[in-house]
Amino acid sequence: MTTPISAPAPAVVPAPSGRYRWVICALLFFATTINYMDRQILGLLAPMLQKDIGWSQIEYSWIINAFQLSYAIGLLGFGWVIDKLGTRISYAWAMFFWSLSAMLHAAVASIGGFAAARALLGLSEAGNFPAAIKAVAEWFPKRERAFATGIFNSGANIGAVIAPAVIPWVALQFGWRGAFIIIGVLGMLWLPAWLLLFGKPEKMKAVRPDELAYIRQDTEAEEPAEKVQWKKLLGYRQTWAFAIGKFCTDPIWWFYLFWLPKWLNETRGIDIANLGMPLIVIYLFATVGSVSGGWISGAFMKRGMTPNRARKMAMFICACCVVPIGFVSMVENLWVAVALVGLAAAAHQGWSANIFTTVSDMFPKHAVGSVVGIGGMFGSVGGVLFSTVIGVVLERTGNYWALFVIGACAYLVAFAIFSALVPGMKKVEI
Repeated sequence: MTTPISAPAPAVVPAPSGRYRWVICALLFFATTINYMDRQILGLLAPMLQKDIGWSQIEYSWIINAFQLSYAIGLLGFGWVIDKLGTRISYAWAMFFWSLSAMLHAAVASIGGFAAARALLGLSEAGNFPAAIKAVAEWFPKRERAFATGIFNSGANIGAVIAPAVIPWVALQFGWRGAFIIIGVLGMLWLPAWLLLFGKPEKMKAVRPDELAYIRQDTEAEEPAEKVQWKKLLGYRQTWAFAIGKFCTDPIWWFYLFWLPKWLNETRGIDIANLGMPLIVIYLFATVGSVSGGWISGAFMKRGMTPNRARKMAMFICACCVVPIGFVSMVENLWVAVALVGLAAAAHQGWSANIFTTVSDMFPKHAVGSVVGIGGMFGSVGGVLFSTVIGVVLERTGNYWALFVIGACAYLVAFAIFSALVPGMKKVEI
C-alpha cells in the first residue's frame, strides 16, 4: 500500500539550539573517509604492485571483482543486520573487520592472495553506507537528510583526496606492505569515539529537548520497528527504482576509484610519485559536488518544491553534468582532462547524496537499511560486470575512450528509469 509523499504533515518544528546531531554526522564523515582510503589504496599502488606481482589487466579486474562481489553479498547481509541489531553495534563491528582486512593485504604476495584479502575487505566495508544512511534517518528530520548525507558522503572524496597525497609517499618510504598496515590502523582509532558518542537520540544526555523534538518532527518518527523481509521489499517499485539507479551509476564511480590511477599512468605517463596532484584535484571537485548536491535539493524544498520534485531536479542536474566526460579522451591537455573527470566525479557524488536520500523519503525507518543494502548490492553487481568489460577492453585495445562514453550516458539512463518507476515518489506503508 502506498500514500502520497506529499501528504499533510505536522507543523514544522523551529530550528533547535542544540547541535549534537552534527556530531553524529561528523562521526559518519570520518568513518566514510577511512572506508574510502582503505578501498582506494589498491588503485593507487596498482602500478607498483603490477611490477612486483605481474598481473595483467584482466587479472587486475578479477581482484577488483573479488571485492565487488563480496561487497554485494555484504550489503545484503548488513542491511538485515543493521535493521535487526541496530546502528551502533553493527557499524562498530563493520569498522573493526574492514580495518583488520585492510591490514591483511600486507601478508599476501600473489593474485589469489590479493583477491582473498579484497573479498574480506568488501564483505566488511559493505556495512558503511547502510549504517550511515540509517543513522541519518534516526538523527535528522527529512528536510536535513540530503544535506547530512551529502556531508558524510563527502568523506568518500576527502578519503580519496588524502589517499593520493599520503599513500604513495608512505609506500615509497615503507613499502606497499607498510602502507596497507598504516591505513588499516586508522579505523581502529575511530572505534572508541563511535562507541562513546553514538546512541539513540532519546537516550543521549547531550541532546536537548528542543533538538529531540526537531529530530522527531516527521510523522515516520513513531513508526514501529519491525523486521521487513527482502522478498516483500522487492515487491515495491520504489525498491527497484533505487536499485536500478545504483546498478547504472555505481559502476562508474568504481571505475574512477580503481582505474583512474592506471589511466593516468598508462595514457598520460604519470608515475606513482606524481599521481597525487591530479587525483587530489579530481576528488576535491567530488567533495564540493557531494555537499552541494545534497544542499541543492534541500534549497529547492525550502522554496516550496515537494521532495519528489526537489530530489529529481537535483538528480537531473547532476546527470547532465556528467555528460562532458565522454569527450575526455579527445583532450590533450592534462589539466583540462582532469577538470572534466573532476566535474563528472562531483556530479556523481551529488547524484549519490540525492538517490540515497530518496530511500528515507520513500520507506519507513525500519526498512531503510535493508533497502540501501539491496540497492548497494545491485550497484556492486553492476560494478562487477563493468569491471570485467573494462579488463577485456583494455587488454585488447588499451584504449579508455569507450569506457568514458559509457560513463557519460549512464546517469541520464538511470534518471529516466527512476522517474518512470516512481513518477510521484510515493511513500511506502509496510
